[in-house]
Parts: sequence; structure tokens; C-alpha cells
Amino acid sequence: MPTTLTVRDETPAGGVSNELSLEFLSETITVRDLIRERVYQEVQDHNNRLNDPRPYHGLVQPESYGRTLNGPHAGQARPIDWKKQFEKAVEAFEANGVLILIDDRQAESLDQTFTITPQTSVTFLRLTLLVGG
Repeated sequence: MPTTLTVRDETPAGGVSNELSLEFLSETITVRDLIRERVYQEVQDHNNRLNDPRPYHGLVQPESYGRTLNGPHAGQARPIDWKKQFEKAVEAFEANGVLILIDDRQAESLDQTFTITPQTSVTFLRLTLLVGG
């Protein structure tokens, strides 16, 4: 029976900007599994609504996303490759561009395991570098 986990994105000021329910086949998963499932779900949701004019708001933005918005296909969404997005998300996590809090404790590595319970709280916090500092 699949296990459901709700994750949310928070801003540095503590506001919630997004919430997403994910399903896992096992109650014990790694941080890598968590990132993979989140990115896969976001990309699938985006690719299933390509005619929807809303922009993609995933954990990490696709490389060609800015060019697509302003280029010859402006206003037309394009399919996104979830594997490339997963690689970018892993890189962002490893570079501390994305922090993951599991029950208010920072995830330390991709191979860190945790058990999903009804009380498990997972928060993604995207950090942005300040310019000129």
C-alpha cells in the first residue's frame, strides 16, 4: 500500500508558497528518493497541462525556461525532461541551494534515510544568493 507524504515549499521568511502530496511504495525512503519523486511529479503535472499558460514552478527551473518564455515559442509551454530536472535538483541540494527539513531537522545527505509517518513534516527551502555582497 502506498504511503503518502505532503511536502511544502517555504520562503526564507516562513511563508508557504507551495504544497504537494507524494506517494511512495515504502515507508522508509532516502532524501534522494524524496527529491526524485517530487521532481517527477512536478514535471508530469506540467507536461500533462502543456496548453495551460501558467508557468512551470518546480523545485528547479529548466535551463531553457527563460529563453522559451521570450523566444519564438513564447506563451507555448514545452515538455520538460524529468531526469534532467532531477539531476539539477540533486546538484542544487548538494550545493546548498535547496535545504530540506525533515521534522525540522536539516537533511545532511542524499543517502540519509527516514521513515514516513502521519506526523512527518517535510519542508523545502530554496536559497537565493545575494548579489554584490
